[in-house]
Amino acid sequence: MTRGKTIVNDRSATAPSRGSGGRGWVSFVGSGPGDPDLLTVRAVTLLSQAEVVVTESPEHIDLVRQLLSLPAECESPVFVDGGFGEDGQPLTHAARAKVVVKHAKKGQRVVRLMTGDPFVYASGPEEAQACAKAGVGFEIVPGVSSVSAVPAYAGIPLTTKDHREVAVVTAHEKVDWSAYADDRTLVVLSGVNMVGDIAKALVAAGRDPETPVAMTRVGTTTEQATVTSTLSGIAADARSARMAPPAVIVIGRVVDLREALSWFETKPLFGWRVLVPRTKDQAGPLVARLRGYGAVPEEVPTISVEPPRNPLQMDKALRGLVEGRYEWIAFTSVNAVKAVREKFEEYGLDARAFSGLKIAAVGDKTAQAIADWGLRADLVPSGEQSAAGLLADWPEFDDLLDPINRVFLPRADIATETLVAGLVDLGWEVDDVTAYRTVRAAPPPAATRDAIKSGRFDAVVFTSSSTVRNLVGIAGKPHPSTVIAVIGPATAKTAEEHGLRVDVLAPKPDVDELVDALADFGAARRTAMLEAGEPVTRPSERKPAARRSKVRG
Repeated sequence: MTRGKTIVNDRSATAPSRGSGGRGWVSFVGSGPGDPDLLTVRAVTLLSQAEVVVTESPEHIDLVRQLLSLPAECESPVFVDGGFGEDGQPLTHAARAKVVVKHAKKGQRVVRLMTGDPFVYASGPEEAQACAKAGVGFEIVPGVSSVSAVPAYAGIPLTTKDHREVAVVTAHEKVDWSAYADDRTLVVLSGVNMVGDIAKALVAAGRDPETPVAMTRVGTTTEQATVTSTLSGIAADARSARMAPPAVIVIGRVVDLREALSWFETKPLFGWRVLVPRTKDQAGPLVARLRGYGAVPEEVPTISVEPPRNPLQMDKALRGLVEGRYEWIAFTSVNAVKAVREKFEEYGLDARAFSGLKIAAVGDKTAQAIADWGLRADLVPSGEQSAAGLLADWPEFDDLLDPINRVFLPRADIATETLVAGLVDLGWEVDDVTAYRTVRAAPPPAATRDAIKSGRFDAVVFTSSSTVRNLVGIAGKPHPSTVIAVIGPATAKTAEEHGLRVDVLAPKPDVDELVDALADFGAARRTAMLEAGEPVTRPSERKPAARRSKVRG
């Protein structure tokens, strides 16, 4: 059965396949505070080698599957719920330790995945002791602790050159808060529901009522929210903001630095729920770039790329290519490159068949797909990266200089005729061949369709005209409050034909440029709200009667 990808291949980094005496091995791995990018390289390596992963929360399963790119049908690793037993009741530390030891004694490589750090306010010590008692080998892989990570993501340093001492306290009724009445930075865990009592106790013990306080909930995730106040006001402010666990509280003068150092919650698309309607296997780079700007991308497949119904036309064209029938081949998409490459592999051909053939690419991404094949595009538009841009640079046919007057154009079944007509006008004969079909995908779940139409998405990014047509066809039109971002003029025209107002137009037809343009839009929107003295809200939190008509790029 296919396993996930292994990130590190160094044998010295590999956990023992079996412990002493033929028993298994347990790795206690910290998953960090929430952001999957904070997992250590060692953690990823062990997860890729694990036969069993004992989780701490339901989110851990999705985390591992996404991290290792595990297909849905993958049977390894086996996930075991370490939070609840078969009866649905929460497991005690002792019961959880028994689960870990049981799987290790079967001779399996076990990863006990734990939130935060296994040895910081976690059950790692107790479970590791159980392994030692049972004679099971184990190792500890530290994780980034919420104690330092959450304040850092809130823009609050725990120490500075002027504040060198910090104390960390887990809140409970028996804490002697008078011991923390000095000016040390104080980090309080599990104190959300007691924050009012904690503040009163610290003030009674002598701390200044105006001492700055920050409370950050679900830190390091795109749902992170921070409230800043003082000891005298934090109870009311936290209640007003509906703060709830899990949260980390920081008390001390270092909180004042957040105004200058806040970097995560001020990302231009922070917390934006962005709809990505496109082919599933092509969404990766776009989704990663959106996440980098703080967005929460949600992919909705609208297009499935399929082989042509009749492959004979493509087969004939490829024979002509091998026999030297063409002067040029023009690729108008990454999918076209992929379709031709797959046909080459099917016939046992390689890049040598392109010898003597000139290659044109509609844009940089397509040229890169060609380069990944070991080839180089002879023509890429110097201006607009589109069919029109390609035609602007395409040479006229010259019967003295060009031995052959034919162009091979492999493309989608629904492509426009602009390029064909333009090449004919330049004197070329064109074999316009369907290399692949774009088929409308099945409708998304009802909850997603409702979110699209009711405005619960903050933005939608359209990467082609077909994604516009197919999304509207399978899910309906996005709500007027949703920001519409498109990759180029042709896509913008299609969006407007479907009754959508375009807010963001990429300066060039490239997914990176598209996401950057959306981020610029988000940053400008945020700045305008701050300058107007308004609270920063997401588009889904404001429901205007009509959308702006201005196109921004």
